[in-house]
Amino acid sequence: MKKFIYILPLLCLIACGEPEPRRPVKTQSGSLIKASVQRNIELLKQEESIIQEIIANDTLHDYQTSSTGSWYFFSAINEESDYTPLTDDLVTLNYNLISLENDTIYSMEEIGTIKYRVDKQELFPGLRNSVKLLKENETATFFFPSGMAYGYHGDNNKIGPNVALKSTISIIKIDKQKENTDN
Repeated sequence: MKKFIYILPLLCLIACGEPEPRRPVKTQSGSLIKASVQRNIELLKQEESIIQEIIANDTLHDYQTSSTGSWYFFSAINEESDYTPLTDDLVTLNYNLISLENDTIYSMEEIGTIKYRVDKQELFPGLRNSVKLLKENETATFFFPSGMAYGYHGDNNKIGPNVALKSTISIIKIDKQKENTDN
């Protein structure tokens, strides 16, 4: 029993160590994110290849490339104006959405004429950027990779995930904001 009295305090001193932190049950290596990035890169290359093939086969139009990653040609050009919409301008426009196989998804009649406050309202990225390239009374047809269209989610209606689009956009009117006219 005397030995037990001496051993008990010794065991208590040995047992009182630093607490060990708990380790996570799961660890993520980031491989899922890397695979997703790689999949998106491949999808973009494939869509750009299809668009480039369409452009190469179209000898009637002179295509331009936007800084945001779309391609377009003008159907109607306004030579009399040099004003393109700026933030807060109210733009009245028509547009349609067509698949790259030329199947109409949404017609201009179906969408109707819309009023868009530049950079203040939600539109899909390609349309939001394209509006800024056109002047009043101009019409252009744009090709958008799926990332510039409705992306991996689609529009929850007629446009599925990862669908590249073609769109003809017509600017009917630009109502300039006072701040923009002063500059």
